[in-house]
Amino acid sequence: MNMNDARPPQTPDAAILAAAASIDGILLGKPRAVRLALACLLARGHLLIEDLPGMGKTMLAHALAKALGLEFKRVQFTNDMLPGDLTGAAIFDRERAGFIFHPGPIFTQLLLADEINRASPKTQSALLEAMEERQVSGDGETRPLPEPFFVIATQNPVDHLSTNPLPEAQLDRFLMRLSLGYPDAGAELEVLRGEDRRELLERLPPALDSGALAAAQRRAREVHASDALLGYIRALAEHTRHAAGFAFGLSPRGALALLAAARAWALLDGRDYALPSDVQTVFPHVAMHRLGHGDARTAENQARIILDAVALP
Repeated sequence: MNMNDARPPQTPDAAILAAAASIDGILLGKPRAVRLALACLLARGHLLIEDLPGMGKTMLAHALAKALGLEFKRVQFTNDMLPGDLTGAAIFDRERAGFIFHPGPIFTQLLLADEINRASPKTQSALLEAMEERQVSGDGETRPLPEPFFVIATQNPVDHLSTNPLPEAQLDRFLMRLSLGYPDAGAELEVLRGEDRRELLERLPPALDSGALAAAQRRAREVHASDALLGYIRALAEHTRHAAGFAFGLSPRGALALLAAARAWALLDGRDYALPSDVQTVFPHVAMHRLGHGDARTAENQARIILDAVALP
């Protein structure tokens, strides 16, 4: 099959596009980052945003929750935070003469884990089961998390005081890693001239609800991927396993994440089939943190070396 063969275009989902447009109105000058974040959630993945303070990391997470109609909670991670502060704990109730479980902030649809690398490894590990299994275990019980459930975590790449770098197992739970970067001149001037972004955010109406989001996620999983495209993803993964400069290559789970993200990107582009260009677009954000590349801001340059080394189908 020729990967460039055209199919009849599929009309993009109006609600998802409306959500993207409303977030663009809050986070000015970052339409690509907004679309990547939406693709991550459409692929049922978790998102790590790595950037300097004041770049809009928290605002993007909050805007995503508002536009997608999701329950939102924010947790500021600190080095003295305990796992129970996140997951909840059973507390003895004298009136009932028994322990009653009080759910922690993780029991929400979209959790913002702010400055995740400031928490201890023990607290970071409390997120592992929740992110992978969408459930929390404790006190002999397993409690399901709300559906949908997303984690958006942030970290500062330059401030290493009292921080604990995320281990590979934790990084692998994030489908994508993004860096927002500085706005362009026009966007920054509009921010300076315009209304307070936090006030705009509070008035942001939801563009869809949880049911519509779940339907969009199902459509993303149904986006067609040809054998040629699957072979291309496999070739990229294989190249990383032998290329110089990487301690380890992309795992089969990483290849599946790349496929899921490419399908979601294609859906946002109004197509029911994925192309190699979709894979190339999401590759830096899906693969590089899994390959031990520590800086999200330079990931695209490093990813281009890999992409140039693997032939297109």
